[in-house]
Amino acid sequence: MQNTTETLTQTIDTEQLDKRREFDRSRPLERDETSFLIASDKVEGTDVFATDGDKIGTIDKLMLGKRSGRVEYAVMSFGGFLGIGEKFTPVPWESLDYSVDKNGYVVNIDKDRLKGAPNYHRNDEYIFDRAAGEQIYAYYGVMY
Repeated sequence: MQNTTETLTQTIDTEQLDKRREFDRSRPLERDETSFLIASDKVEGTDVFATDGDKIGTIDKLMLGKRSGRVEYAVMSFGGFLGIGEKFTPVPWESLDYSVDKNGYVVNIDKDRLKGAPNYHRNDEYIFDRAAGEQIYAYYGVMY
């Protein structure tokens, strides 16, 4: 009798999980966004500004921790012309503040100092390992 009850419970749980997954897929994205949440595709391409208000780049992509699920870095693209000479700079997510007035992110670092931040070019292989993480976070004065 216990095995039958366990099997029935597992079947109900599986059915409820399947229904929940279908419901989640059918919800419009706008409903899921709040003043505290934003979809990643809306972050990519967002302008980044220095504290003096000058635009210094855009968010190219977000790097997520595979295990933690949290955003570790926003990779900012800046410099160059038509993609030539463009640099990609990983910025700790905690170093960016969203500005409603600017409709973009503000990084709290001097533009001249940003030029020396860890970066790479499009065709370079950049390894986001622990040593790189410690270097990036230390550069921005954020605890890793």
